[in-house]
Amino acid sequence: MTDATTKPTIVLVHGAWADGSSWDAVTRALQAQGYTVLVPPNLLRGLTGDAEYVASFLAQRTSGPVVLVGHSYGGAVITNAGAAAGDVRALVYVNAFMPDEGETVLQILDGSGSALAVADPTTVFDIAGYPGAPEGAAEVFLKADVVHGSFAQDLPEADRWTIVASQRPASLVANVTPSGAPAWKTIPSWAVIGTDDRVIPVAVLRRMAERAGSTVSEVDGASHVSMVSHPDAAVSAILAAVGTV
Repeated sequence: MTDATTKPTIVLVHGAWADGSSWDAVTRALQAQGYTVLVPPNLLRGLTGDAEYVASFLAQRTSGPVVLVGHSYGGAVITNAGAAAGDVRALVYVNAFMPDEGETVLQILDGSGSALAVADPTTVFDIAGYPGAPEGAAEVFLKADVVHGSFAQDLPEADRWTIVASQRPASLVANVTPSGAPAWKTIPSWAVIGTDDRVIPVAVLRRMAERAGSTVSEVDGASHVSMVSHPDAAVSAILAAVGTV
């Protein structure tokens, strides 16, 4: 174990339809081992701006080495922010997008069998406008049956209803913004894959991780929110990344 003064800061970036509380169990476990953990808000307004915000957060709120962790859409954000600011030494993707340059989230999911890749988005999303939205943009909320059946199906029912009630929506723009140069090409990465992910199907998660040369761990039967249902798996991958810093 490294000395407390040299331990990296661990920064956890949440995905769409979530907020920082989705990392609570992981945060507590890492703090109990003496790590400084920061959980910035992910604005969920558009990949370019969201990554710029996280990069700015890293530049201003961290000093010394950083292990940068992303869940779901947060993976696309750390892919773009990881090499832009801060001393990021390792990337950890938990059921997360790992786009290459020019790719969008929508392209990655197209034809994948994802529960969200449907011809009529209104069958899985409730869509609402928001003040200051760019032309054609709107917020998307997961319908309750999608949360229960495809997003967090391995959580207790009460927890699923809490997600339905408290989800933080993403702008449609976030899913169609092309990604920039990927940090995983220059920074070592780890990937945690829940094998019953119905949002980013397991074949897609494996393909992205292989392309990035990530160290992979799989969680049998885990849903898209594996860091909530199986936090130990995320913690183990983060600590493995920490061990190389």
